[in-house]
Amino acid sequence: MTQDELKQAVARAAIDYIAPKLEADSIVGVGTGSTANYFIQYLAEIKGKFDGTVASSEKSAERLKALGIPVYELNSVDAITVYVDGADETNDKLELIKGGGAALTREKIVAACSDEFVCIADGSKWVDTLGKFPLPVEVIPMARSHVARELVKLGGDPVYREGVVTDNGNIIIDVYNLHIDNATELETQVNQIVGVVTNGLFALSPADVLLIGFEDGVKTVRAKG
Repeated sequence: MTQDELKQAVARAAIDYIAPKLEADSIVGVGTGSTANYFIQYLAEIKGKFDGTVASSEKSAERLKALGIPVYELNSVDAITVYVDGADETNDKLELIKGGGAALTREKIVAACSDEFVCIADGSKWVDTLGKFPLPVEVIPMARSHVARELVKLGGDPVYREGVVTDNGNIIIDVYNLHIDNATELETQVNQIVGVVTNGLFALSPADVLLIGFEDGVKTVRAKG
């Protein structure tokens, strides 16, 4: 199977996973990225089973609306039944690196407001140790140089992502060459740098369940411990 076929398989598996949980008043949180796009496509097939969605990016909101799926502002809903999103890396603790699509802050907010976070990914995203994929950090623009200097002190090689402005009007610094043995500690350290909005580590609040696609099928993984 190609990588795209694996993404389609996990997106389809996510629909099968969440459908029994949905009721007429349910709100579905929807992530951002290539795998989430397949999920949005398939979600349209069951749009009569739930009330609407909250999207983690303007791009996802546009896709949902184009398919006739209602999109609400997060502040206007009381609860999100389930949040479905992809990842750039995941380990067996279901700690994630996210933010390749520059939507990490809104993704983290929607995940925090959801009863359950379901991560969908193809097998290439599974790693023993996080950090091969550069860690995205959303930064207030005026703090770019300060934050970069502080990230160097943490052992990373920060690179400004040219030409990218987040939906929140901020910039992204990608941190290369990190070997993340303690993801919760690093997530906290980076977030404490003045000028950082948040970073792409989802370790303090990892995914609840991972649907991951391999050649021999989609496997369901729950966090250890």
